[in-house]
Amino acid sequence: MKLDRFLRLSIALLIVLVFVVAIAALLFVTESALNVWDRLLQGPRLLLYAYVAVMVGLVITAAWLIIKLVVRRRVPETQRQGVKLSRADIEQRLQDAEKAGVDVREAQAELQELAARQDNASVHLCFFGEVSAGKSSLVKALVPQADVIVDVVAGSTTDIRHYRWRNASGTQILLTDVPGTGGHEEGLDQKALEEARRAQVVLFVCDGDLTRAEKNALHGLLAIGKPLILVMNKSDRYSGDERAAVMQRLLDHLGDMGSDMSRDRVVAVSAGGAQDVVERAADGSEETQRRQRPADIGVLVVAINRLLDDGRDDLDARRDRAVFHLADEKLSQAEARYRLQRGEQIIRNSTRKAVVGALAAVSPGTDIIIQGFIGSAMTKELCRLYGAQPRDIDVEKFLDLSQSRAGKALPLSLAVAGNALKAFPGVGTVAGGLAHAVAYGLIFDALGRSLVKTLVRHGELKPDVAAREFEDGINEHIEAGVRQVARMALDQSRGKD
Repeated sequence: MKLDRFLRLSIALLIVLVFVVAIAALLFVTESALNVWDRLLQGPRLLLYAYVAVMVGLVITAAWLIIKLVVRRRVPETQRQGVKLSRADIEQRLQDAEKAGVDVREAQAELQELAARQDNASVHLCFFGEVSAGKSSLVKALVPQADVIVDVVAGSTTDIRHYRWRNASGTQILLTDVPGTGGHEEGLDQKALEEARRAQVVLFVCDGDLTRAEKNALHGLLAIGKPLILVMNKSDRYSGDERAAVMQRLLDHLGDMGSDMSRDRVVAVSAGGAQDVVERAADGSEETQRRQRPADIGVLVVAINRLLDDGRDDLDARRDRAVFHLADEKLSQAEARYRLQRGEQIIRNSTRKAVVGALAAVSPGTDIIIQGFIGSAMTKELCRLYGAQPRDIDVEKFLDLSQSRAGKALPLSLAVAGNALKAFPGVGTVAGGLAHAVAYGLIFDALGRSLVKTLVRHGELKPDVAAREFEDGINEHIEAGVRQVARMALDQSRGKD
């Protein structure tokens, strides 16, 4: 009890002392400021204005430095969900990315293809749907003279094909038949979806109620504002009541997706085709004959004509925006690949510096940062690569947290380093300094890879998250980089670069 009373009295006296010092400092500053102000008023006006300008400049500079140190900043991304990109936006992004060393050829190819289609002035109608939905048969029904491959085997279309067609008003139309989605060949789904995004109008073909994959694809096309007609093919397989029920379910799906598509753009058709009919003769014998079923696509032609009559300019504008977003996505993918490659280079260079520092150290410690500026420089360089500008305090916190976790991993790193070095001919018994250098290199390599994972997932440096990622994945990273770091250390110890 006496000790508790003593502590409270001590704290009370400390508060009184701080209060007295603060009052004295305030009075001193106030008196000094008033004296300076009086002298400035008595002097030339030019001196007063210059003094005030200097003080304002100092305050602004101090505020800027505080913001730079404390506030977390991030380079804004060009594309946001729902933002309508323009040609100027994507071209500027392409220029900036190309200057940075990113391979922009795929994104540029999209803009070049768009320019070619704009010059051609044809309307592109893309038949999109799952395998065996009857897309090729519908093309054949619209353009009987077209050389369309129609096969009973699902997925007979494995590439993109264009067929010319003129409607009743004389509009030049290119019918695009794309590979069916949901097949086994890799890459065809993506190829079909990209071609659908390049078209002015998509004819989304199904043969009944939508599957989950069809719902996802339809929702994605509607989300980017792609004008489309929902076509239920093979409607002759259903009775009148069954067909009406399926059509209502399709309309319900569109409503659930938030689409305001009019009912006349959801049509039921039959592409016709051949069918086997068994005929029984009077003597009881049976004969199979192959007959052609007539196509019933009149409502589809009407729906296409109505959509085109609503406004060609709007169709072109929406097509252009969809292609701009497609090019932007391809550019983002190229940037991601570039960042991974460049990130590997940064990590490798920083790891080499850490190995060199460890070899040069007289008495290696257990600190992850052999030289403090190496870790700080690597962290800042990786953050800039991924469009993040962290606060200095966040960089220091990340390195401090990682340092505390590295001590636990050092024994494992030393053991792995020793075993790895013994695998190289001519090394023999591993010297302690060389093993330590490899161990530090492994930890440094793991630190960089953990930071990259955090930046990819979150887009910014989160010290706690990045340090936890480092701790959780250090064993995996050590195993992945052991031979590379061991070779690096051996090269350095033998006098190589």
